[in-house]
Amino acid sequence: MEKKATSKSSKAKVNDSEKLKKAYIEHILEHGNRPASIFKFVKELKIKEEAFYENFNSFDTLEKELWRDWLRETITAIQAEEVYAEYSAREKLLAFYFTFIEVLKSNRSFILLTVKKTIKPEFTPAHLKEFRKDFKDFVNEVLAEAKETEEVQNRPYISDKYYEGIWLQFLFVFNFWMKDDSKAFEKTDEAIEKAVNLSFDLMGKGPLDSMIDFGKFLFQNR
Repeated sequence: MEKKATSKSSKAKVNDSEKLKKAYIEHILEHGNRPASIFKFVKELKIKEEAFYENFNSFDTLEKELWRDWLRETITAIQAEEVYAEYSAREKLLAFYFTFIEVLKSNRSFILLTVKKTIKPEFTPAHLKEFRKDFKDFVNEVLAEAKETEEVQNRPYISDKYYEGIWLQFLFVFNFWMKDDSKAFEKTDEAIEKAVNLSFDLMGKGPLDSMIDFGKFLFQNR
């Protein structure tokens, strides 16, 4: 009986969470700003205030969870494709960006109302702090595979920082999409391809690695 009661309680919490997120988005779209207070927000939904706090501490935490939802939706979608396992790391990151932008398109009006038009790369916006942790896990998994296949190079001190470069790349892509006024966001698609190709060209074996190898050879055979 206890297990059944716990299961029902968890299900109710999930339902409340989804209901609150959906209602919050609708409120922003209809009014152009946040609800005046959590009390007024839940009153309109005919939900007890405690139900909100069982799921979120504030509207900020609710927004953070929305972004994590969109990230999880994206990763689930690309990994569900049979061909995904055969993708190179470059193709996996491209698939992520293209799919993520598709997810964002469905929520563009909400995003334009709640996110600053320009996100500075030197800091992580509050709504993306939890998102960044999950994004890092995904990217590091892709990069780990890439190192094994030598699609990207293991470089002293540098390879541990590859993720930081990908995070700046993500902010660039997101900022570009926010300001993109081209038909069907064609310019964003082009920006994604160029940004990802550049990053993998830099992380992959190149002239610098050949110079390092040659230097090692000369040192060992001096």
